Amino acid sequence: MNITIFATLVVLVAAGPLCAQGADDKEAVKGVITRLFTGMQKGDSAMVHAAFAGEVTMATAFRDKTGKPMLHRENSIADFLKAVGTPHKETWYEEIWNLDIRIDGDFAQAWCDYAFYVGNTFSHCGIDAFHLHKKDGAWKIFHLSDTRRKDDCIVPEDVSKKHQ
Repeated sequence: MNITIFATLVVLVAAGPLCAQGADDKEAVKGVITRLFTGMQKGDSAMVHAAFAGEVTMATAFRDKTGKPMLHRENSIADFLKAVGTPHKETWYEEIWNLDIRIDGDFAQAWCDYAFYVGNTFSHCGIDAFHLHKKDGAWKIFHLSDTRRKDDCIVPEDVSKKHQ
C-alpha cells in the first residue's frame, strides 16, 4: 500500500472519533443553553440553576437613558435565580437564533442573537455570549454576558410571529 494512502487512512480513522466528539459537545452545549431558556420560560429556578457552574459571573452592556455606555456586573446568579423563580403573571420567553458554538478541549464559547418577550410583549433584544467549562463530563455556564437594547432590533419573522 502506498505510504501516502496509508498515512491518510490513519489520519481519517484517528480523526473520526474527534469529529464525533466535537459534534456531541456542540449538541451538549446547545442543550445547556436550551435548558436555561426553557427553565426561564417555566419559571423553574432549579432548572436554570442546573445550567450554571458553582461560581458564575454575569455582565450586561447597555446604554443608559442619556445614551452613555454602561456595564453592569454581577458575581452571583442568586438575584437572577430569585427573579426566575418568583411567580410572575407573564411567561418570559428568550428567543435565540444564529447560535455559534466554538469548543477547544473543555472550554466552549457560544454567541447568539436574542429577543426577550414578557408574555407576547417585546421587551428588548441583543446578543448573549456564554462561556462554558466541561467538568466531570458535563458542560456548565461560568460566565454569561449580554447586550440589551430596545431599538435597532432585527428579529426574524418566525420569532416575532410566535409572539403576536
